[in-house]
Amino acid sequence: MNAVMQPPALTESVTRFLSSAKKILIGGEWYAAASGKTFPVYNPATGTVIAQVAEGDKEDIERAVKAARLAFESGSWPSMTPSERGKLLWRIGDLILEHLDELAELESLDNGKPYTVAKAADVPLAADIFHYMAGWTTKRHGITIPISVINTPGVQYHAYTRPEPVGVVGQIIPWNFPLLMAAWKLAPALATGCTVVLKVAEETPLSALRLGELLMQAGLPKGVVNIVTGFGETAGAALAAHPGVDKVAFTGSTEVGKLIVKAAANDLKKVSLELGGKSPNIILKDANLETAIPGAANAIFFNHGQCCSAGSRLYVEQGIFDQVVEGVANIAKAIKLGPGLSPDTEMGPVVSIAQRDRVCSYLDIGEREGARMLAGGKVRTGSGYFVEPTVLVDTRNDMKVVQEEIFGPVVTAMSFKEFNSDLVNLANNSVYGLAAGIWTNDLSKAHTLAAQIKAGTVWVNCYNVFDAALPFGGYKQSGWGREMGEAVLENYTQTKAVTIRL
Repeated sequence: MNAVMQPPALTESVTRFLSSAKKILIGGEWYAAASGKTFPVYNPATGTVIAQVAEGDKEDIERAVKAARLAFESGSWPSMTPSERGKLLWRIGDLILEHLDELAELESLDNGKPYTVAKAADVPLAADIFHYMAGWTTKRHGITIPISVINTPGVQYHAYTRPEPVGVVGQIIPWNFPLLMAAWKLAPALATGCTVVLKVAEETPLSALRLGELLMQAGLPKGVVNIVTGFGETAGAALAAHPGVDKVAFTGSTEVGKLIVKAAANDLKKVSLELGGKSPNIILKDANLETAIPGAANAIFFNHGQCCSAGSRLYVEQGIFDQVVEGVANIAKAIKLGPGLSPDTEMGPVVSIAQRDRVCSYLDIGEREGARMLAGGKVRTGSGYFVEPTVLVDTRNDMKVVQEEIFGPVVTAMSFKEFNSDLVNLANNSVYGLAAGIWTNDLSKAHTLAAQIKAGTVWVNCYNVFDAALPFGGYKQSGWGREMGEAVLENYTQTKAVTIRL
């Protein structure tokens, strides 16, 4: 891999934030964990500790849920008008943009992603979802319904519906887009009038904690958002099972999503899940390869492959297969690995040593199953958790590397004979159904495939296009419900029917 420049020194604001105590936000105040415990946060580019964070557990979740319940039922939040809530959400989005550089630096330092990517995508998109949801606060309304009650002839009724906030929401987010996932969860919940206990990923808590400070600066009433740092087995499990939580929203692996469902089943609390994926990316021979080849590389190598919708299964029509996979492999070989804060870095490290070892275990499995590495496949020696972007060929659909989510910069490439039902079966041969990509200049084929592929998002001649107005979520074991767009508001509201005899 190409050599990289040394990362610049941290800015004063980030240095100051890192040097401060990392506490838990409960009821508008910052507290140490009830146990007094802390845990280290690592820079994945070096493996060194960058902060100590409060280790919240069941007792801290209990306190946070009580604070959220109090804020939901009393105080200024439930009496705030929709317009006032909208202005507050807009102010939060503005504050995120005002602290763009600082938040991007924290995200890069904590997660490993390039600073340039965090500044161009993660932070602006986090601000955008707050701005977008600010507009929905005044646009959620019920309807009047003419009814005919057959057993009371001659009696008239006035019937209408009311969308109401579901209540106290427990939200659990992953480490791959720490700030953005917090924003995706918080903005719609606040827009509908819910209160929140947010449990952030233990690997990447820093940007969410800084966001918590910005929420307080924006004037969010105390207790409306509570942020708990800790581990999934303790804090996360306690939140999912807590009887005082009305709804759980989770983004993460399908395996953990199933545990969330079990934990929520005791009191039948509402659950929405945005889970894993093993997304097919299909290139037909009539595609424009000048865009399809870099598009296929971006589909898998964006965010180091640590993206639930990554185009990790590449299907290429015979006749162009060699050209496509060689093109993707050449891009992989040219990608500059390095610390996220280095200005010339194009791909940073994976998030943790555990994630590095997971990716490498799949590379070993693929090799044993007969896959051949056309590019990458190695761990970079020295400090940090760097895995080379990897292209696997000679793969079959029954291989583990094809069927299981690796969550790293690894793509499996296979050819198909022609555009027919067999191609659709290949694409749908997965327990997942989060996303898919199609590359073709034939509009009829594009629409036909888009209709037949079982996925919540289908990109045509593009990939990884996200917008606050677009709903995002999965079919099959990729989850329940949708993030973003108007559709996400259903996650946080319930409908009440009111009938009045006139």
